Amino acid sequence: MAKVLIPTPLRQFADKKDSVELTGATVAEVLGALTTQFPSLKKQLFTDEGKLRSFVNVYLNDEDIRYLQKDATPVAATDTLSIVPSIAGGAQ
Repeated sequence: MAKVLIPTPLRQFADKKDSVELTGATVAEVLGALTTQFPSLKKQLFTDEGKLRSFVNVYLNDEDIRYLQKDATPVAATDTLSIVPSIAGGAQ
């Protein structure tokens, strides 16, 4: 099973877990399994049209999936998916 790392801001929607192990042949299948297990995460990760939100970055073993095959990127049982929400703002 692939390991999915859940960032601190999203743990409140995932029973406070920092990671889970899920099955899936592609990034889309793994993220689908994640949002099935934790339905509250779906609205945080995806738009109403089912697209990954623009401020949510997903990495497969440190590689940005946008530069691979996006959500069709194959996932092996030994892989790690990291969800990294973009952070903006700050003070000058």
